[in-house]
Amino acid sequence: MSLILQARALCKSAGQRAILGRQSRVLAAKLHQQGSQLPVSRPSVVARSSRSLALGTSIRKFSTFSQTRQELAFENLSEEDQAILTEERAADNVDVCIVGGGPAGLATAIKLKQLDNESGNGDLRVVLLEKAADFGAHMVSGAVIEPRALRELFPELEHYDEEGKGIPLPADLVTLALHDEVKYLTENSAFSLPEPPQMHNKGKNYIVSLNQTVLYLAEQAEELGVEMYPGISVSELVFNEKGDVKGVATKDAGIGKNGAPKLSFERGMEFHARQTVLAEGCHGSLTKKAVAKYDLRANSDPQTYGLGIKEVWRVRDENFQPGFVTHTLGFPLSMDVYGGGFMYHFGDGLVAVGLVVGLDYANPYVSPYQEFQKMKTHPYYASVLEGGECVSYAARALNEGGYQSIPKLHFPGGLLVGCSAGFVNLPKIKGTHTAMKSGIVAAESIFESLKDMDAVDEETDMEAQTLDLKSYEESFKKSWAYEELYEVRNIRPAFNALPGRLGFLSGMAQSGFTTMVSNGKEPYTLSTRHTDAEATQNASNFKPIEYPKPDGKLTFDILTSVSRTATYHQEDEPCHLRIPQQDHRKHAEISWPKYKGIEQRFCPAGVYEYVEDESEPLGVKFNINSQNCIHCKTCDIKVPAQDINWEVPEGGDGPKYYMT
Repeated sequence: MSLILQARALCKSAGQRAILGRQSRVLAAKLHQQGSQLPVSRPSVVARSSRSLALGTSIRKFSTFSQTRQELAFENLSEEDQAILTEERAADNVDVCIVGGGPAGLATAIKLKQLDNESGNGDLRVVLLEKAADFGAHMVSGAVIEPRALRELFPELEHYDEEGKGIPLPADLVTLALHDEVKYLTENSAFSLPEPPQMHNKGKNYIVSLNQTVLYLAEQAEELGVEMYPGISVSELVFNEKGDVKGVATKDAGIGKNGAPKLSFERGMEFHARQTVLAEGCHGSLTKKAVAKYDLRANSDPQTYGLGIKEVWRVRDENFQPGFVTHTLGFPLSMDVYGGGFMYHFGDGLVAVGLVVGLDYANPYVSPYQEFQKMKTHPYYASVLEGGECVSYAARALNEGGYQSIPKLHFPGGLLVGCSAGFVNLPKIKGTHTAMKSGIVAAESIFESLKDMDAVDEETDMEAQTLDLKSYEESFKKSWAYEELYEVRNIRPAFNALPGRLGFLSGMAQSGFTTMVSNGKEPYTLSTRHTDAEATQNASNFKPIEYPKPDGKLTFDILTSVSRTATYHQEDEPCHLRIPQQDHRKHAEISWPKYKGIEQRFCPAGVYEYVEDESEPLGVKFNINSQNCIHCKTCDIKVPAQDINWEVPEGGDGPKYYMT
């Protein structure tokens, strides 16, 4: 079914049909412009010439659309435009509104409708909103997944083997792990390390493309009766008079770069729900607002993050080993930077290769993207990739804080599930199974609270319908997922227990003790003391890093990589990367003297740049090339001044990932 027909078929009110019908047409137009789902050679950015600063300050010029119109503040718009932008939104009443169509959001939706259909009613309205053009299009993971949560969700699905084992996913989507390796890399050598029990994958876990897996799960959700809306960005939480969350609002569409409504303008709509579930993934924009408003981190450590960068290669037949799983430490990262690499052989001759870099690094000259390119030159990786073809690129931030950084999971009218809360088991290098488990538990709590309520309709008074489900958090703390996170709680913080290289040694020691001796029963819990932004030090404390130039065969420039994401943003829409008053000069005055262009080094998509400009007081001009943005959220996390706020662009914008 086309996206247009899908959206129209699922709409349950005139307001939905008006808004979502328009949004579907816009989305279809975007997809037409993007073309094929195999975005290997089609660039998504437009080159323009410029003079860049020297390599010593790591100033690079990236391609972008020219920005010619200044964005106007709301108060400077005409009265007519102000009235258009503030007109009342159409609203629809539903039982449950889920924001985010990743594993956690889909698990929540599927379990809810399973329970609803089994009860004999089947009239529970569950709406799922996803900002990507297609379900799975924004998904990035290694990904080796444990089947435990999937087996709980689909205990009788047809894809089990004769012994009732396996994973409830179609055989063409999964590759059973058949070989495990853990290596420590020096510049030219690779040494085997003991494999911790948590990293055992052979014979029990599966290599997948997460975006293909999510697309399959979305199909299952739709068959169960979940109302599925891809290409819909959700920009606001909606509150009742008591301050409880009573739903969400979708983003207005058809606003020009200058902030004024265009002829194509359509007001967003509201979904009022008895329960709103935030399943946005890592560092979601609505989750940030909920955490701040309800002080959900009052009793938890700061969340810390990593940046995962990944490519998918089609390798030569002689280099392909189906089911081969390897993880590496050491090269190219220095001992004071947390992280490691991976390589997974899956599917029909495909190899996923990637690097995760902890964003709590101190040196602002570190470039995770360049570290990843450098990693591929190591003989251990190069021997597999040489002669192959890179077919896909992706990057995203991931939660690393673990147990100590889990916030309060419920608030008046809403819940956090999956990476919105931060359930990644970092020593396992897995989070899909724990995210899905949180969705299953959330669904059970929600259904129990709603099962005796009357069916929601347009006349339902939603002001009195919101729930604060403490039962969800209580149930999750009794689950195997919570126990699993508790057992590995001390491993990641141990890498920051001591400064510099000593931190690496203390982390390795704690990892060995936890995994081989104590099994997570240590009588202590280490803490994460600061945010990733706070960990950044002044550039004057370090020397610039000179990274090798790309060869175009094994290593690539950043624009070539971005072109493989099929990223699309309308040229004439406001920048979704917000700085105070959109004042680029002010941002440069705060950031450049201390950090010498850290933004263009931590960004894996060439969004930020400092260009030499003698007319500027600092001699450099700061640019934001938002059309390049692949929605990784790194800028919002790592920028030292915390003055970049990532907001959702129009629905359907962003990458259209392939096999990630």
